Amino acid sequence: MRAVVCRAWGEVETLKVEEVPPPAPGPGEVLIEVKATAVNYADALLVAGRYQTKPPLPFSPGLETAGVVAACGAGVTRFSRGDRVMAVLAYGGLAELAVAPEAETFAVPEGMSFDEAGAFPIAYISSHVAIRWQGRLEPGETMLVLGAAGGVGLTAVEIGKAMGARVIAAASTAEKLAVARERGADELINYATEQLTERVMALTGDKGADVCFDPVGGDLFDAALSSLGWGGRILLVGFVGGVPQIPANRLLVKHRAALGSSLRYFRWHAPDKLRRSVEELLRWYGEGKLRPLVSHRLPLERSVDAIRLLTDRKAHGKVVVVPGAR
Repeated sequence: MRAVVCRAWGEVETLKVEEVPPPAPGPGEVLIEVKATAVNYADALLVAGRYQTKPPLPFSPGLETAGVVAACGAGVTRFSRGDRVMAVLAYGGLAELAVAPEAETFAVPEGMSFDEAGAFPIAYISSHVAIRWQGRLEPGETMLVLGAAGGVGLTAVEIGKAMGARVIAAASTAEKLAVARERGADELINYATEQLTERVMALTGDKGADVCFDPVGGDLFDAALSSLGWGGRILLVGFVGGVPQIPANRLLVKHRAALGSSLRYFRWHAPDKLRRSVEELLRWYGEGKLRPLVSHRLPLERSVDAIRLLTDRKAHGKVVVVPGAR
């Protein structure tokens, strides 16, 4: 089969498409004929050797995928050959065939395209896990979303609206904010031209936000923390802008909380909550409340370009790689 191969830690430009032996599913695993794999910022970290886990070299990046079940390993009961599925992967999605654990493989609902399904698992489940189980967002609360037009941020906008919150979307350009508005954001803040804390306070009558969804970190974190009201929760889901330092006294005096959320570890420690998250997300999809945005669709040979669209912040929503595309 063809696969994108990483043979040494470094920049994504070192990745090459090669002919490699196809994988075989082990016990409790399914083999997926890949139709679409979304790339993530974490793929660049994975290739650089700076992700939370390091696969054995050589390996193929790709942390999520969608396709058709080609074979099932021993003990698999939920799927059969030919089923349409999407899955969370440890790695290996940027290939024509990928292996996924049965427990982290989900049926693709009727009406969902493979492009949408390939872009669904990481962003939507990561956002839901953070907002539902860590942020404990309640109907009527206000949620501030940073990076609101990105692959994860845009899903947070939709999920916040589905949960009955007032959503303030924050991004760096008018074009990105228009994408967030189209997905249901109630208020918009351009943090390239406006002061984030001042605008949040103005929009909330000086009350502050109840929850902040932060996949950015960096310099924005301090302003986002200041924008929280009493009892506010800031959700740390990514650090594309850098890893911030948290002044503990600012948590104490306003009864605030800073909460980390990583799907990679959550799915191992709370599989029952993971299943409930997926069930709720797919119900919302069926009700038309979630509409995955795929802004770019590239062939396997352009996987490096796909990842760079994310790391260079040139994409809205998700970017998918399609092995069969030309």
